[in-house]
Amino acid sequence: MNHRVLFAAAGIAVVGAVTWGFALPSEEVPEPVAQVGTVPPPASPRATLPYIPPPAPTPPPSTPKKVKVPEKGSGKYRVAAGEAEPRAGRAQVIRYMVEVEKGLPFDVDEFATAVHEILNDPRGWGRFERVSNGSARLRVTLATPGTTNRECLPLRTFGQLSCWNGRRAVINARRWAYGADTYKDLELYRKYVISHEVGHGLGHGHRDCPGRGRAAPVMVQQTISLRGCKPNPWPNPGREP
Repeated sequence: MNHRVLFAAAGIAVVGAVTWGFALPSEEVPEPVAQVGTVPPPASPRATLPYIPPPAPTPPPSTPKKVKVPEKGSGKYRVAAGEAEPRAGRAQVIRYMVEVEKGLPFDVDEFATAVHEILNDPRGWGRFERVSNGSARLRVTLATPGTTNRECLPLRTFGQLSCWNGRRAVINARRWAYGADTYKDLELYRKYVISHEVGHGLGHGHRDCPGRGRAAPVMVQQTISLRGCKPNPWPNPGREP
């Protein structure tokens, strides 16, 4: 066959392949060519989500320390020395003393500091000034269960309860150390028992639960039972500190 005929046949085959859409063999697919007069679409930017920090962990309720509270004590007390000023305000100042029975595993100054903060909280009864002399209107006493039983007579505390008697809010050291089943948080219970017993010293009597699911008035005997209410350690629970 004539060489001119062969070249012509090859040319016809190539033209036919392009015309009918067949791709010639290749190692890679070429990029498409943009048509004249068109603008390629912009690349889609990556969506940037705002950083949301994880929620802060909820602090666990305070739990009792492993301390051993003696059943009975000497009946002699260590008085918190010095004075502590009342919180600001116009209400009448109430002077009080703090004492801890000797032999208990609690520091008198630490107990006094805790009591002062509780009594002077804006949700509490009022303004309290701690003194260390006889000008005090009332005393807050931390005592062993046996001494509490004796100090609270004729009231019966059975080694388990606290009381107000005479001029003393007698806090049972067993309750201060371990709390009560009605409270899951020891610190909240301590606020309650101080507020409750000092409330008696200010002339307030026991109250009942006003309705299931409501905050218990602080003068409910919450150590024994909440009676359907929720635990509440403050006389004025709705007031912010």
